[in-house]
Amino acid sequence: MLGYDREGLKDRQATVPVFDGVAATYDADFTDRRLGRHLRSSVWRVLARTWEAGDHVLDLGCGTGEDAVWMAERGIRVAATDASGAMLEVARTKVAASLLTSRVSLTSLDLARPLGQKALSGPFDGALSNFGALNCVDDLRPLGAWLSPRLRPGAKLVLVLIGRFCPWEIATFALRGRLPSALRRFRGRRPARVAQGSLPVSYPSPGRLLRELGPDFRARSHRGIGWLLPPSDLADLVDRYPRLFDALARWDSRFGASLPARWTCDHWILEVERL
Repeated sequence: MLGYDREGLKDRQATVPVFDGVAATYDADFTDRRLGRHLRSSVWRVLARTWEAGDHVLDLGCGTGEDAVWMAERGIRVAATDASGAMLEVARTKVAASLLTSRVSLTSLDLARPLGQKALSGPFDGALSNFGALNCVDDLRPLGAWLSPRLRPGAKLVLVLIGRFCPWEIATFALRGRLPSALRRFRGRRPARVAQGSLPVSYPSPGRLLRELGPDFRARSHRGIGWLLPPSDLADLVDRYPRLFDALARWDSRFGASLPARWTCDHWILEVERL
């Protein structure tokens, strides 16, 4: 997810225009940068042991389609969804260029209001939501109610959310004398800046996420990613000192499931099973 700052629009309807506005530059600003590659590779290692060729997986909040293409290249069929039409267009171009249109479908889906969506009936072998798409949803109960009947019993979910306690961010804002920004993730659902726009974002705990998804889901594992790496609005640091951050990324990956890493990270991964 692109770097968040602070105050801005409070209307949830701002979500789609904000991500429409960053779709054309999202890969250059995050996906293709050294930090983005480090973070995404941590997620891909989890995906590689979760699904295999022939599985059918929902990608919730697919953005520019980077994860969908990666899965499709490994023989996984992907139903990629996003609320942003501009993101879906970038993803469509990327999928076509990769010659993977037979394995990837692209569908508009608002994760905050999924219950009217009938095009995606499943059943699916799993679902992915990467890099904070679920942080943009205030109440995940409708999504849990929509997901449950579309997933096979035993289906695996890989959910990557922005964490509440990011020492890098707290220290950076505090050193700049911006204490409200340093503590913004602890202040509940707040407007956050994405490029030139803003949208409301919340930072649920893994426990709250599971409660809102509903009783048909149980946690399998929880790990942090980015606990030794800066958040994306400090990606310039990683570009400036590549050898240092390459080394930190190796330690980040090795110890992400330990304490305190899974609670002191920019993002965390929760692996969930559909009962």
